[in-house]
Amino acid sequence: MGVSPLPDPNLLASYIAREEGPRLAANTPLPAADILRYGAIVGCHIEAHASLPRAMDEMRRRIVAAGRRQQSLASGSVIIADTLTGSKGRFRRVWHAPPGGLWLVVALFNQWLPATAQLLPLAAGLAACETVRHFGLEAEVKWVNDVLVNGRKVCGILCETFCCPLSREEYILVGVGLNVNNSRFPADLAPLATSMKSAAGRHFDRGEVALDLLSKLRWNVGLLTYEEEERHSDHDIFMESYRALSTRCGRMVSFGFNVQEQPQYQARVKAIADDGALVLELEQDGVERVEHAGEIIYLDET
Repeated sequence: MGVSPLPDPNLLASYIAREEGPRLAANTPLPAADILRYGAIVGCHIEAHASLPRAMDEMRRRIVAAGRRQQSLASGSVIIADTLTGSKGRFRRVWHAPPGGLWLVVALFNQWLPATAQLLPLAAGLAACETVRHFGLEAEVKWVNDVLVNGRKVCGILCETFCCPLSREEYILVGVGLNVNNSRFPADLAPLATSMKSAAGRHFDRGEVALDLLSKLRWNVGLLTYEEEERHSDHDIFMESYRALSTRCGRMVSFGFNVQEQPQYQARVKAIADDGALVLELEQDGVERVEHAGEIIYLDET
């Protein structure tokens, strides 16, 4: 079997019609075709590069360039790179992005109500988790949107807002870094990271993984939009899907906004609220805390 090329809009549409659409129609009572139409902006334009310093910066340049032409960058535009040479994550942490992984950014025009927009980082993490599971690996989302396999990070998500200085249009940039076939990591990341290839013991078709990820991003973005438009911003369907694959209640965690360098407290996970917030119970006195942003480290084994 040949290796699939990286996706273009036509390949993505064909994949959804052949694979994702029928699967969704058979497994959900929701109007799958309508939801996919709501999310159809994702992947409307796809640009592939052999190498970039940072995909987020390249997307910002595209947005500004469109503004100079008195145009708007198409919402749902995607930039994919084979490797990134200067990528950064939260708090300017180095984002290891060698050949073999899937490194992309999606630009979404911020058309949503705040209650919906704040769930987009969760939607990106859920889509990535669903893709890893689609290829046979038991993945879970660690709140907010890290994807883990066997307790190790296989995918990271970075979401940032960017306002074009010319048009004043605001975009939500969704950066996804998925370790597919890259299996060597720097010494400081090796105990914490894994790849699909390392976990499964086999090579994956990176083009097919990219198609599946974009199709699942299309579904989850479409679901949030559908719930906003048709269900008066009641996001219970999306949150049910997120909770099913996300951080389980009862786990002991360390919480902080920069938890690796500045952990704030230890607590037990009590719930994930309807707005995506993490509900925590402090270990020392049982006081409840609700966190809408930040990150966690698991302190227990399972």
